[in-house]
Amino acid sequence: MSEELNLVKDLALILIAAGIFTIISKALKQPLILGYIVAGFIVGPHLGLFGITSAESVEQWSEIGIIFLLFALGLEFSFKKLLKVGSSALITAGCVCVGMFVTGNVVGHALGWSAMEGIFLGGLMSMSSTTIIIKAFTDLGLKNKTYATLVFGTLVVEDLIAVVLMVLLTTIATANQFAGGEMLMGLAKLLFFLILWFLVGIYVIPSFLKWARKYLNDEILLLVAIGLCFGMVSLAVYAGFSAALGAFVMGSILSETLEGEHISKLVVNIKDLFGAIFFVSVGMMVDPAVIAAHWLPILILTLVTIIGMTIFGSLGALVSGRGLNTAVHTGFSLAQLGEFSFIIAGLGVSLGVMRGFIYPVIIAVSVITTFTTPYMIKAATPVCNFLYKKLPVGILAKLDPSPDSGHASAEEQNEWKELLKNYFLRVLLYSVILLAIFLGSKLYLDKLLVKLLPDLSEAWRSAISLATTLVVMAPFLYGLAVNGHNIKHTAVQLLKKKDSNKWPILALVFLRIFIAIAFVIATLLLHYKLSYWSLLLIVLAGVAFFILARRSVHQFTGLEERFITNLNQKEEYERMRTPIASGVRSKMKGHDVAAENVIISPDSPYAGKKLKDIPIRQQYGVNIAKVVRGSRRILVPSPEEYIYPYDEVLAIGTTNEVRHFVEDMNAVQERPVSHEPDDFVLDAFELQKGCYLDGKVLRDTNMRQHGCMVVGVERDGMSLMSPKPDFQFQAGDFVWLAGERIECEKMVLVNGNTES
Repeated sequence: MSEELNLVKDLALILIAAGIFTIISKALKQPLILGYIVAGFIVGPHLGLFGITSAESVEQWSEIGIIFLLFALGLEFSFKKLLKVGSSALITAGCVCVGMFVTGNVVGHALGWSAMEGIFLGGLMSMSSTTIIIKAFTDLGLKNKTYATLVFGTLVVEDLIAVVLMVLLTTIATANQFAGGEMLMGLAKLLFFLILWFLVGIYVIPSFLKWARKYLNDEILLLVAIGLCFGMVSLAVYAGFSAALGAFVMGSILSETLEGEHISKLVVNIKDLFGAIFFVSVGMMVDPAVIAAHWLPILILTLVTIIGMTIFGSLGALVSGRGLNTAVHTGFSLAQLGEFSFIIAGLGVSLGVMRGFIYPVIIAVSVITTFTTPYMIKAATPVCNFLYKKLPVGILAKLDPSPDSGHASAEEQNEWKELLKNYFLRVLLYSVILLAIFLGSKLYLDKLLVKLLPDLSEAWRSAISLATTLVVMAPFLYGLAVNGHNIKHTAVQLLKKKDSNKWPILALVFLRIFIAIAFVIATLLLHYKLSYWSLLLIVLAGVAFFILARRSVHQFTGLEERFITNLNQKEEYERMRTPIASGVRSKMKGHDVAAENVIISPDSPYAGKKLKDIPIRQQYGVNIAKVVRGSRRILVPSPEEYIYPYDEVLAIGTTNEVRHFVEDMNAVQERPVSHEPDDFVLDAFELQKGCYLDGKVLRDTNMRQHGCMVVGVERDGMSLMSPKPDFQFQAGDFVWLAGERIECEKMVLVNGNTES
């Protein structure tokens, strides 16, 4: 009983100290992490003011804190979000991580640290702080800036790289040497399990939650979510990975479900509690004597972090084609060490490959760079202005992309790239599943049959094992060897364009068939020795079967359809509950357009005012296409219409314009399910010469009296969202309308040809 009371006393001390110093941090407008670290330092063993009786128990609680931190990160992450961040974020994060990894190794060697310590130093110096950057951007009011999107996307990629790094560094530390083969095997193993867990998770978990939805309340959903998290943690540890990886993977799987956002809200308080214990435990490791003895390495690492992150972040953004202004602001925003730096440093110490003094050194560097982050972000603007003044015009022209670069429409995408992307993704996913079945059969099935059928002869057991494995593999072999809809559609388009495309397409078809046959042969070789003639006959029979299957079998299994349905259920649910906003996004894909349903907060400074008294079009550049007030729906509201608290409005404009409008209106984007009427449409036409709009100025067209509004115009390949009232139409303009179905159809009929 006394030990339990000691644990309660330790937790009380930790939480009270954390509460006091986070309040002080909040009052001083500093990140909460600093308050946690200071609290840990105060209650830690080095200062001697208080006595933590069970350091081991605190460490266990902090490990649970890491699990919940990574679980919450996964819930916000989503692998689909990674695919949407764009190539710019991937290039920027890659440049930062590679550059800082190499720099960290060099600095570690210069400081006289061991090779393994240099490797871990490079890894932990590659990670910026998501928490600190988001907090700084919010406090400084910079979340609407154009470069904010790139910074946040880069942080998303860095978070994933950090998870991968933890696995690779553990592999290297276990082998106690930097072996390329070991690292590649570890990476291959990680990739295999990540894909397998994601595929199985997406196939099973959304279906289970959908079935159980009528029984789920907050309490049960929280229990199920945490149970799944700990289950994946146990599975990851069993497979030889870290607990943090398992928590992250389960979070990313649950983020794809309809309950993902709800689970994230339920978990946030638990994450905050255990996360606080983790960060306090980090502060407990701060030893003033160690910091005083190693002040020079701290100073060097601080300067290297700030300068290195700034240079590599800016260089990555420039290489990705984002221009000098965005590049400088991105680089200056990333200049600090983050939470993953603590975790990686702690991992190195726990594995015995880093000396104990390095941990408080890294904490000191992180604390210093946390303090400098707001000043670095503010310094970006004067530095950028200085560069624009001093750099030659020719260099500036090369650094800044043209306004229309990087905005090619979806129709202009290279079809070969689309085909190869879908092709290799399909091969990779199905191959991972088939490999998992093959390994499961090899490692477990034969042993299971011996236990279940001990009296059966070995020949019969081999036959049963082979038949069972091939039956389980069959639907996935079919999925691997036969084209999916996306591949088939793109291939048909390529064949229409050029007849010679049939040869490379045919080669890709046979490559997939041979991979499928290779899995069959490998399974046969587990049980029987085959001659070369037997192998040749199997290959020929397999090719014939899959070619015939491509022509005669249209629907072999519903597995793939169920997986796709589960994967896309969030987007489908969003489309069903807000069809207008989703329709705008879908029809104007390839353009910088945003359509958001938002609820007006009672605290909004514009609540209770008429639309004409709110500078919506002039200041924000957005259109209010609809107002919902209770059961009343006002389509294309007039300037005399009032906006009241809790009105739900549909705002259409560019991404930044809508974001700026939402924040200034103090509107809430979390909206209830609304069943929107089907009498509201988004339509488009090409303005013909001599028609009603040809030569007219927008303010003189009385569009709103006609029940519709102009939300965008495309002219000479340039897109203009929410044109100003003085915009003049001319023949050849491609005009986008939103409004009442009948009125929009009339306007399209009067003015030009409809969208093809």
